[in-house]
Amino acid sequence: MANAPSSLKIYYENEAPLKGLQGKTVAVIGYGSQGHAHAQNLRDSGVKVVVANRRDSANGKLAISHGFDPISVPAAVQAADLIIIGLPDEVQSEIYAKEIAPHLKAGKALGATHGFNIHFKQIVPPKDVDVIMIAPKGPGHLVRSEFVKGGGVPCLVAVHQDATGHALATALAWGNGIGGARAGIISTTFKDECETDLFGEQAVLCGGLSALIKAGFETLVKNGYPPEMAYFECVHEVKLIVDLIYQGGLNYMRYSISNTAEYGDLTRGPRIVTDQTKKEMQKILDEITSGKFAAEWMAEHKAGKPKFNALYEADKNHPVEVTGRKLRNMMKWINAKNIE
Repeated sequence: MANAPSSLKIYYENEAPLKGLQGKTVAVIGYGSQGHAHAQNLRDSGVKVVVANRRDSANGKLAISHGFDPISVPAAVQAADLIIIGLPDEVQSEIYAKEIAPHLKAGKALGATHGFNIHFKQIVPPKDVDVIMIAPKGPGHLVRSEFVKGGGVPCLVAVHQDATGHALATALAWGNGIGGARAGIISTTFKDECETDLFGEQAVLCGGLSALIKAGFETLVKNGYPPEMAYFECVHEVKLIVDLIYQGGLNYMRYSISNTAEYGDLTRGPRIVTDQTKKEMQKILDEITSGKFAAEWMAEHKAGKPKFNALYEADKNHPVEVTGRKLRNMMKWINAKNIE
């Protein structure tokens, strides 16, 4: 097991001057979750930005409504000094091969918001271009809203390839331009960002949490408790606890709950996440670091996502979701979202 670094370099605004992008053009490929935030924030920071997106798509129409004039990917690549790829992981390599690579010239910079395609060699850029990453630690809508408020979301910065000698300066200017340097830009590598991000999503934030929620809901309902009560206990109140952890860590959460809840947490939690659970977590991490997960996901995408779609549809109609849709419509204060 690799040892964790004793300290991390964190850059703030005075160490990430925007002059790294002075006189340059940035192309944002894809106007989705991250793309819309990077494009708008950079433009508001005084950087010249072009957007590549299909004009007739929902994201293309959104870009137009935000004052951009979307163009083709090849045209954007040809016009730009920094090309930020904001497309979904699974489509990036195909778009790169067909529409980006033929127009890359020496001295340009290729930007990623997540390390997946570079780290797992789905995209292998030529040696004469810079390859950099700015990965905000938050969704695009938060990157945008915090910037508008005058703040920013912390970002990770990494340099995979420095062909020009200015790769880090370009990356830091990009991070500053979207507001990241206001909160702090943390130095890392494509490998560490990618592998920790995938592990967090699979074992804790998405996969682990949603499996735990379903298991808790199913246990209560199986034992005769009303599904509505099970939903409130195993889904609705998750936000209350996570907000406390978000504000002050596990210790603040425990300080804020009852002694009864705290004792149950400390004595029963380890019976849920057991040594066997941790062994499975290690197995998941091994699948990520070996490239097995990346290969599996890309193969699933190329096959038309049959497993993905079947699992998604099954969960979409899980009793916890059916119950939740009914209850959330009663809670006007939460601005309920239902995906059909």
